[in-house]
Amino acid sequence: MQSGTAQKISNAILSGAAGFASFIFSLSALLYITELDGKIVASLVAGTFCLLISYLASERPNSESARALSALSERLLAVEDGDLVSPAPVAVRRAMPKLAAAVDRLFEEVRASIENAQALGMYDPVTSLPNRLHFRSEADKLLGGVTAGTKAAMLFVDLDRFKSVNDNLGHARGDQLLIMVANRLRMVVTAEHGETAARRPLLARLAGDEFTIFFPKVDSLTEIERVARRVAQAIAEPFELYGHSVDIGASVGVSVTPDHGNSIESLMRAADIAMYCAKARGGGQHCLFNEELAADHQSKIETEKSLAEALQRGELELVLQPQLSLISGEVVGAEALLRWNHPREGLRMPDTFIPIAERTGMIAELGDWVTSEVALLLAEWMRDDFAHRLAFNVSPRQLERTDFFPRLRQSFADHEVPLSLIELEFTESAAMDASQAVLSEIAALRADGARIAIDDFGTGYSNIARLRSMPLDRVKLDPSLIADIETSAKARIVVQAVVHLINGVGCEIVAEAVETAAQADILRAMGCQTVQGYVFAQPMSEAAYRAWVSRAGNPARSVA
Repeated sequence: MQSGTAQKISNAILSGAAGFASFIFSLSALLYITELDGKIVASLVAGTFCLLISYLASERPNSESARALSALSERLLAVEDGDLVSPAPVAVRRAMPKLAAAVDRLFEEVRASIENAQALGMYDPVTSLPNRLHFRSEADKLLGGVTAGTKAAMLFVDLDRFKSVNDNLGHARGDQLLIMVANRLRMVVTAEHGETAARRPLLARLAGDEFTIFFPKVDSLTEIERVARRVAQAIAEPFELYGHSVDIGASVGVSVTPDHGNSIESLMRAADIAMYCAKARGGGQHCLFNEELAADHQSKIETEKSLAEALQRGELELVLQPQLSLISGEVVGAEALLRWNHPREGLRMPDTFIPIAERTGMIAELGDWVTSEVALLLAEWMRDDFAHRLAFNVSPRQLERTDFFPRLRQSFADHEVPLSLIELEFTESAAMDASQAVLSEIAALRADGARIAIDDFGTGYSNIARLRSMPLDRVKLDPSLIADIETSAKARIVVQAVVHLINGVGCEIVAEAVETAAQADILRAMGCQTVQGYVFAQPMSEAAYRAWVSRAGNPARSVA
């Protein structure tokens, strides 16, 4: 350090300590803005002091000031051991009172900055609720204070249909909705258990659209289930969000001590499993954990693991179910259905593993496999001049992938299969919730020859205006709609109304799971154009399908 510069700084210390302290405070603030650890800040400040002190001591080795600064240097080096509490040494207070006061203020400021940084790290910045880390810490303390014979409870709250709010209104509106949800949860828990500190619940936002509530004392299962119902009812009420009426809902899982665990981790796990049960039942309700749910959860974990291995071992296969025209009687195509030849459990149907694959994200890998297999099959059919259209399902989770549509196109292009030979089936909910970007991609596929269908129509919520404007060719009636049309006049009235509606928007109607000739006759009379079901043919292997078509006297015909 040059003598002139050092002299100026030393003068600042000896005769203008307050000004030098301001410099140090500014350094401290700057470092905290950049989110450095508090000990790093203190060490840097201490290092700055020690550098100057070393110079001063070398300039005046025998002076009282130099001895005081030497003592201060030892105090500052104690910062490395985490000492941010001890005051300035007595020798500094006696020889340089202003500097001692500045040092004390400095450490007070550093301590306050560290405390503020720690506080910010314990709360969710959107809702101001405790975050996951804070919740675990405080809940552990509360659970430790629960006396023998007293029940504590955990609620795990997961919002339903929240993703569509982010997709359609934007993340800023989504954050505002989370704030409103947090406020409603505060009102519910305060009204139920806010009267005493011993019973006051701990409410937190864990992540995304997940909230949790820990009750350190509940009187009975009946009481906590009543609270869970109130939580679900409170979130079910519409939210007014910048001129939009937003309907979401919440699935609530419930666990209690000691029945479902004696630690926060075990209670959260149990409540999480119960929450998925509530969501599987349609959402907007609560579910209490039990051993049956635990066994089902373990089975799903094992299925998830086995499913990953099934892809590698070649245990999956496609079967085909013919689709017939009720007008001409011809086979107009087939639907490709997934089956799993499990090595121990035998043939497993999609409803035993597809929901698990969707929840875990494995559906993307399964979807890629199905697309590839359909492309291979159609390429083979084309070489044999057997050009039947194949329909296959697309999961809502697949649509979340930004590369889904390019990958799908590339798969068929690689095998030189025209898109006119495929039909993509989307669930009713996925079609209604799809973003404009997804609808544009679907429209582009349709423009290039692919046919687009809504599957299981009648089980979800349909926006009729959107149904009219969607890029759509076919609508497949859910089996539940036609199950009773032979015996129930009300069922026939409902189906006839749905048929008129679909015909009105210019789409073809497909009835699936048709089991009797009488059902087929009624559907034909109502104006349904296409059917598939056991009354005509069960799902079969590819070889059996081709043989069945030949026996039916329906030669392959172009559908391009």
